[in-house]
Amino acid sequence: MNSTELKGNWNVIKGKLKQQYAQLTDNDLTYVAGAEDELFGRLQVKLGKTKQEILDSIDKQKEKTFNKQKS
Repeated sequence: MNSTELKGNWNVIKGKLKQQYAQLTDNDLTYVAGAEDELFGRLQVKLGKTKQEILDSIDKQKEKTFNKQKS
């Protein structure tokens, strides 16, 4: 996922991640263009997952959300 995809869909994905991981706060999920590494760092610390695991989770949420919208 590139940063344009992430930015364009972030509010929807953020809501889904908060449902999946109740311990995440709005601060944890604050997206700032150009600072994706900081976002992933916060998520890694909070969730105890690798960056790749987090990306995979985001991709799954994106797939579920946007495939439902197409149906």
